Formats: sequence, C-alpha cells, structure tokens
Amino acid sequence: MSTRVNGIGMTSQRTRARLIERLREQGIKDEAVLAAMFEVPRHLFVDEALASRAYDDVSLPINYNQTISQPYIVARMIEVLRAASPLGRVLEIGTGCGYQAAVLAQVAREVYTVERIKPLYERARKQLSDLKIRNVSVRYADGTAGLPETAPFDGIIMAAAAPALSAVLREQLAVGGRMVLPVGTQEQWLYLVERDARGFRETQLEPVKFVPLLMGKA
Repeated sequence: MSTRVNGIGMTSQRTRARLIERLREQGIKDEAVLAAMFEVPRHLFVDEALASRAYDDVSLPINYNQTISQPYIVARMIEVLRAASPLGRVLEIGTGCGYQAAVLAQVAREVYTVERIKPLYERARKQLSDLKIRNVSVRYADGTAGLPETAPFDGIIMAAAAPALSAVLREQLAVGGRMVLPVGTQEQWLYLVERDARGFRETQLEPVKFVPLLMGKA
C-alpha cells in the first residue's frame, strides 16, 4: 500500500470529510473506498485555477479534451471493482491526471495504468512520484490493447467510453476477476464484466458520461 498522504488548507480534513459525507449520501458504502477517497488530495491533480472546486462532486477539465472524473464516479467504479474484497493486480485504461490511479493505489496491491496522451502521462507519472505512491506503474501506450505483458489482472477499470465491450481486455482478466467500464457513444452505460471458470457475465449498471476511448498514441 502507498504512503499516507496528508494535506493542509484546501485539503483540510473538514473539506475532505464533507466530500466523504456526500459520497455516503449518494450510496457509496465500501469503507475502504471512502477511506481511499479521503486520503488522496484531489486538488493536486487539477489545475491551480480550479483547485477551489477540487472537492466538489463534479468532473473538471485537465486539458487535451480530457477530464478528471467526478468523485462519485471514481468511488462507484472502484466500489464495484472491489466487491468488498482485497484487490491484487489492477489495470487502469486512461490515466488522465493520475487521480483515480492514486485512489486505486490505496486499495490494490499493484496498479498498472495506461495513458495515450504523452503530456498527461508525464504529468501523472511525476505527480504520483511526488506523492511517493510506489505501487503504481504508469505506461505510455494505446490502452485499447490493454497490457498483455502484465496480464492477467484481478481488476480492470476504464476511464473512457468504449463503443462496445472489448474482447481484448476481457481476455486479460484473471478467472475471478472483474472489469468496470463505460460503454456506448451517444448513450453510455456503466458495465460490470465478471469472469469465472465457466466464462463471462455482463451486467449493465447505470447511465454515465465519459470522454470517448481513442486508439493510438498522441
């Protein structure tokens, strides 16, 4: 697990505690996820001009037509991924600013995260390093291919909407593993994919809004 991250001012305990209370009110029940959300200083992952909104439950722009997901969605996806059980090796598609990877680092043994936009990759890698989060490996790569060289994964989480459920990523799930991802173009839904000895089970969860998953490196 990563080093505990403490902050001052913007990230005072009271400010973060209000966010956690809002997440509870919205139905997040996993105490490990709530503790992880409390630990990670979200204001360090957004532009300084937006820092005053860092603990609002909203998505915020992070340049390159990308966003940092709203805290509820981060908490919800990780809660579904965990299913109240410890996570081993996790793959995140779409590092963005690195915030979700930092939260995942609190609840997983090791996190591999893939980003296709080079400046975001470099920024996230530096930020996670500055926070001394040691159990996250940031890769500059095309996330649509997953990360076959480090598969299988106990969990896969995607921070961009794929047009359809990915067979490539599904095959990188370990037996007993879970994948949480937004799917769709105009209308997007959050899906849970579970793998067991018999095969795969897919569950549609709730409507969401994400940036689209794109191929290739930028």
